[in-house]
Amino acid sequence: MTEILILGAGYTGMAATMALTGRLKGRDDVHITLVNPQTRFTERLRLHQVAAGEQLADLQIPDQLAGTGVQFVQGWVTAVNADDQTVRVDDQHVLGYDILVYALGSVADTDTVPGVDEFAYTLNTEQDATALAGQLDRIGTGTVVVAGGGLTGIESAAEIAEQHPGIDVVLLSRDEPGSMMSPKARARLHAGLHRLGVAVRSGVDIVKVMSDGVALADGEVVSAQAVLWTTGVRVSPMAAAAGLQVDDRGRILTDEALRSVSHPNVYAVGDAAAIRQRYGVIHGTCQSGIPTAVHAATSIVRQLNGKQPKPFRFGYVHQPVSLGRRDAVIQFTHPDDRPKRWFLAGRLAAAYKETVSSSPWTTYRLIRTIPSIGLMAWRRGGGSTR
Repeated sequence: MTEILILGAGYTGMAATMALTGRLKGRDDVHITLVNPQTRFTERLRLHQVAAGEQLADLQIPDQLAGTGVQFVQGWVTAVNADDQTVRVDDQHVLGYDILVYALGSVADTDTVPGVDEFAYTLNTEQDATALAGQLDRIGTGTVVVAGGGLTGIESAAEIAEQHPGIDVVLLSRDEPGSMMSPKARARLHAGLHRLGVAVRSGVDIVKVMSDGVALADGEVVSAQAVLWTTGVRVSPMAAAAGLQVDDRGRILTDEALRSVSHPNVYAVGDAAAIRQRYGVIHGTCQSGIPTAVHAATSIVRQLNGKQPKPFRFGYVHQPVSLGRRDAVIQFTHPDDRPKRWFLAGRLAAAYKETVSSSPWTTYRLIRTIPSIGLMAWRRGGGSTR
C-alpha cells in the first residue's frame, strides 16, 4: 500500500486531492490522507467580501471527499520530518507517508513591521475577515487604512468603501496600485477607486502600526479606527525545519516535476514552493496554484505507474481585480505576466471576476470526474496578495 499524505486543504491541496482520486479511481494499492485544521473550506479569493460583511456558503471539505476513499484528518500540522517520512499533527499523533504533497500555502507577513501582529487585521482566515467585519460594523464611521497596493489590498479597499459608505478608506502602498497593469488599465483602476471614494497614497512606507493608526517613514501619523494588512507574505518555517531545501523566503525548492530537490518523494505546490519557469519564479496566485497541484497529481500517478514525471510548464493569462460588486478591471497578460494592451472593465469585467473567483467546488468535481479537465483548471485563476 502506497501512502500519499497531503498537507493543507486550500485551493491547491484540494485540487491535488481531487486530481489524484480521479486518476487513481479503482486502485486498491494506494491510500490518500488529507490533513487540514478545519472542516470548512476557506475561499481566500473572497475573504475581502467577508471583511466587508458578506456571508459565504458553508463549503465542507468532508462533503467534497464523500465517496472518494480519502481519509480526512482534522488538525494542525506541527512538525514534518522529511528523513523519517513522518508528519506530526496537533503534537499528538504521527502520520507516515511514502509520498508527501506539501500545500500549506502562505499568510500575510505580520512580523516585519512593528505592531502589525498586535493591532492590524489580516485576511489569512475567514475568522480574521469576520473579525474585521465586526469592527467595521462597530465603528460605522471613521477611517480604515488598507496597507498594501497589491490585488488583495485594492479589492479590500474597494469592497469596504462600497459596503460601508460612511467610512473613509485610505489605501497606503509603497508602489502604485495597479503598477503591474498597462497604463490605460491602471488609469481605469484608479478611476474606479476614486468613484468609490478610496483615497490612494503610494510611495509611502509604513514603519509602525498602532491601536489608533499607522506611522509613516517620514514621521506622519495616519489615524484610523482599523488597519487591514495585505502587504507581503511569508510561508511557514516548517519546511526548512523538516530538512527540506528551501530558498531565502522559506519556499521549497523544486525540480521541473515539482519534487523537492532534496527529497524527491515530497511534492511542493502553490505558495509553499519556489517553482522556476523560463521567465522566473512564479508568484503565489490561485491562477498558478491549481495547475501546480494538478501537475503534481499527474506526476505522482506517472511515478506509481513506473514512468518519469514530465516538466511543469505554466503561463499567466490575466490579472483580475474587483472594484466592489459591480465593477472590475481584467488585465490580460502574456504568459510571463507582462500586461497586454487590452483589458476588460465595468459590469462585464465584474461578471468575469465573479466567475473566476466563485466556488471551486464545480472545478474540483470536474477534475475528479474528467481528469484531463485539470489541464484547463488554470483558467479559473485569480489574484492573491503579492
